[in-house]
Amino acid sequence: MADQQKSKTRTRVKAVVFDFGGVLAEEGFREGLSAIGEKNGLNPDDFFSTASELIYQTGYVTGMSNESAYWKAVREKTGIAGDDRELREEILRRFIVRPEMLKYAESIRSSGIVTAILSDQTNWLDETDRKTPFSHHFDFVFNSFRMKKGKRDPSIFRDICAAMGLRPDEVLFIDDNIGNIERAACEGLKVIHFKGIGNFKTEIEREFNAKENQKQERRAR
Repeated sequence: MADQQKSKTRTRVKAVVFDFGGVLAEEGFREGLSAIGEKNGLNPDDFFSTASELIYQTGYVTGMSNESAYWKAVREKTGIAGDDRELREEILRRFIVRPEMLKYAESIRSSGIVTAILSDQTNWLDETDRKTPFSHHFDFVFNSFRMKKGKRDPSIFRDICAAMGLRPDEVLFIDDNIGNIERAACEGLKVIHFKGIGNFKTEIEREFNAKENQKQERRAR
């Protein structure tokens, strides 16, 4: 009886919001930073942890500073070598867009559901889009660099819902970062923790099958 009541009151998903790195594309930021650390004789995981924290501390990810200030802070903190161009290329060349995920996003969009990207990114997202166009598959692209706010701030999730003209419970958010997933869920969004394309397909088909079952139940009554 409780399951039936839950099915009756289930809110229809009207938008699906994807993270970029780690979901729609390979995790170029993590992989690139790890490679930089290894080339400089540092523990890759430790270097990634330090450099990823600095992208928030310097304000680069929220558009409050520029790339030069970020790499300067990384060099001062870790002692790595390399100019800005060389370091950024280690990251950008690893943001490889996943065609299968773009195809899946396009199929969702063609069914009448809004699709969007929400990414804690910098101007690198725009550069990746110019090199390998992907934004035309989506109705909205929300970039922390442009919004002046990242996913560490839970209010960003309600901001994007408002921008799309939807309630949080009408939005499904997909991210590979469990912290982002937890914050989005606390703000009322439906969520899928991305653990790979196979798992994603299972989870999202379960979500939309539940929606279809709900329609059939309404027709049967």
